[in-house]
Amino acid sequence: MTFKTGSLLIAPCLTLSVLAAAPTPELPTPEAIVQTQLDAYNARDMETFLATYADDAELYTFPGTLQTKGKAEMRKRYATRFSDGLLHAVITQHLAMGSTVIDHERIQVTLPEGPGVIEAIAIYEVRDGKIAKVTFISGPKQPGAKH
Repeated sequence: MTFKTGSLLIAPCLTLSVLAAAPTPELPTPEAIVQTQLDAYNARDMETFLATYADDAELYTFPGTLQTKGKAEMRKRYATRFSDGLLHAVITQHLAMGSTVIDHERIQVTLPEGPGVIEAIAIYEVRDGKIAKVTFISGPKQPGAKH
């Protein structure tokens, strides 16, 4: 009888230990999330692009002017951009530290003057596996340029 009682007490403890030790899935790194976002941007894949962002993501222009908040506004903002057949971004410089990723981007687009390039710096802040905030520093528009 003592043996059975001891076995009953041990078995639940072992089960709890095994459950407690089960690994939790790790989130992708901030760099991987931003890269997925860039790939979706270049593919003009709105759903994959938006999936990399938090539902309440905020997009700012430097130094702190809020331009867009939330995925519904982002969808409107990027619908026109994604309809541009020339759209393609390349990263010329890349820095990452912790949850922050900073990219210097050259974006091939159709400008009012015709094909060209827009340069920008994008500062991505990633929280809980999603892009929560982006601050853009706009650079020169270069009509006729290619990246």
